[in-house]
Amino acid sequence: MSIATPMSLPAAANRLARPLPHLPLRSAAAVTEPVRRISSQSLLEGERELVIQHQGNEYHLRLTRNDKLILTK
Repeated sequence: MSIATPMSLPAAANRLARPLPHLPLRSAAAVTEPVRRISSQSLLEGERELVIQHQGNEYHLRLTRNDKLILTK
């Protein structure tokens, strides 16, 4: 049975320190181009559910009783 001995703070920090992973930067075009926006009222047109077809699959966009949107496959 071994007993752990306390380590000084700088030694513990050096032992735990690891370089951060490289994160790619966004291109200038991705930052400046505005994202297209559409209101949920325009999509649903007064209905509570909308079916979206994407790559052969159907996704259901539903408006809940609490006025939240849920997208399910």
